[in-house]
Amino acid sequence: MVGSTYYTHVPGPEIVATNNSPRYKNLPPIFVCKGLKFTFDHSAIDPDAGDQLVYSICAPFQGLDGCCSAIIYSSPPGSPNITCPSPPSSCPQQAPPPPYNPVIFTTPYTSSYPIASNPAFSINPSTGILSGTPTMNGQFVFGICIQEFRNNQLINTHYRDFQINVVTCSVTVVSSIQDQISKCQGNAFNFVNQSVGGNTFFWDFGVPDLTNDTSNLVNPSYNYPDTGSYQVTLITNPGKPCADTSVKTAYVYPPLKITFPPNPAQCLTGNAFSFSATGVYIPQTTFIWDFTTNANPSSSTLKNPANVVFTNPGKYFVKLIAKQFTCIDSFIDSVRIIGKPTAQISNLPSALCNPARVAFANGSTSDLPLTYYWQFSNGNTSTAFEPVQVFSPSGVYGATLTVVTDSICKDTSIVSINNLTVYPSPQAGFTFSPQVTTIFDPEIFVNNTASFDATTWYYSFGDGYTTNNPDDKHSYEEYGNYIIQQTVYNLYGCKDTVSQTVKILPEYRFWAPNAFTPDQDLLNDYFMPIAIGVINYEFEIFDRWGELIFKTTNPKQGWNGYYMNQECKQDTYVWRVTFKNVVTEKNEIHFGHVTLLKH
Repeated sequence: MVGSTYYTHVPGPEIVATNNSPRYKNLPPIFVCKGLKFTFDHSAIDPDAGDQLVYSICAPFQGLDGCCSAIIYSSPPGSPNITCPSPPSSCPQQAPPPPYNPVIFTTPYTSSYPIASNPAFSINPSTGILSGTPTMNGQFVFGICIQEFRNNQLINTHYRDFQINVVTCSVTVVSSIQDQISKCQGNAFNFVNQSVGGNTFFWDFGVPDLTNDTSNLVNPSYNYPDTGSYQVTLITNPGKPCADTSVKTAYVYPPLKITFPPNPAQCLTGNAFSFSATGVYIPQTTFIWDFTTNANPSSSTLKNPANVVFTNPGKYFVKLIAKQFTCIDSFIDSVRIIGKPTAQISNLPSALCNPARVAFANGSTSDLPLTYYWQFSNGNTSTAFEPVQVFSPSGVYGATLTVVTDSICKDTSIVSINNLTVYPSPQAGFTFSPQVTTIFDPEIFVNNTASFDATTWYYSFGDGYTTNNPDDKHSYEEYGNYIIQQTVYNLYGCKDTVSQTVKILPEYRFWAPNAFTPDQDLLNDYFMPIAIGVINYEFEIFDRWGELIFKTTNPKQGWNGYYMNQECKQDTYVWRVTFKNVVTEKNEIHFGHVTLLKH
């Protein structure tokens, strides 16, 4: 595959003023051997002293979509080759801007398991040592991320991806010594032999002027007489034609493993922390403490600093770095500073109407459990989190909230309000007459009796008719029981509502004319029987041959003298009306003749 895509992220000044990217110390190998453990130093050097580098295996990025890229997908042997075609003529000259999409791996491979291996490849997050044993020939892609931390804050992530080619190696003998975990592990060494194809071994532990610092064991142990660095030599199959030699530097320094005891949480008021470096180290070890910028002092080089005061509440990470010869160790733990509680009454209405029902919203904050004490100017008290109170009569009311913390940091916060204004509400009222009438006399008169401070009136008569007049009249078109509702407002916007029921009793009447003149002169243009106090109404018209030419179920719809959009001739027609009499509650049927006349 040819072509590749590169990008970098430069953190802005709001993250960090200046920063140098980490520089890798070694180039990846061209190939590795199937079945042999592979170890590679993938560490980097950061020119910014004090930055902490954290290594991890991560997803590599895809290249320029549709054009040549440097991305190689993990796939087992025998699967279709993923090759980069010749760039099409439409291939842009530059890659699109980031963010880029990660490589999509073929099962069972993932970004954290990008190569067939047992044990699986892994990287030490502190040292950057990548190791694993590949189990399948093929081409695989790795993504390595380096996170840069400064003062406990992530300031940038550096990406590097590269191809690992796994091949079958024809190696008879390979001599290899496992890397030591730390340069400061003391004088006693347990060497691990990683040689391949060997049966006998010779070790020289590299102590000058000594001839007995040797061993023929596979995995020997040795106790060095003094600190320093020594060249350890391992000869695999010594004296045989197929022999191999490896040399590795052993760093012998006193053990270094530091920590510091945890500190219990303290209250913001009067906090003062003391720290002490513990663990395994020598008297010449130097220390650097980082307490963050929220502490005074923010750093220290003392072994056991005291009277460290944090200026704000919260959780802070304290870092201790120890240096001993060429060895560095660090330890991070957190401290917690508990702030003062804050009482707050939230979302109060600016104006209320008598009687005022107020649901108090509690916006108080604290790092610790709180106890609530409410006191209201209406004489009531409460310990609820968000109590509900009724204030009456009209006037100005107040409330006081006291919050108390009783654990670790005993403290109190109080807030008061004195602007709960409750305005008077009007009193709705009206009379009407008659209260019971019939559909033949359906007019109702309404008279306002609301309180004098009512400034706006609104009536709903139950049949869709409304009015804003304080006194009014209304005629109902249908019988039934109707609710008349009055709503009144005063100048404060407060309202009151009252309702009463009027009864319109049914009456029965039926009458039908015997002629009509549908000549569109707006006089007697429709033939329509008069039916009052009926339900289940049906009205039909037939010509002299019995054909149905008109039908309706609407008592207020008449016949206009047309049939199928054509004028009917002058003649006599038969009508039929059926309905249920609401007074007698009996079904009735009526017949008759009507003459259609034309001028």
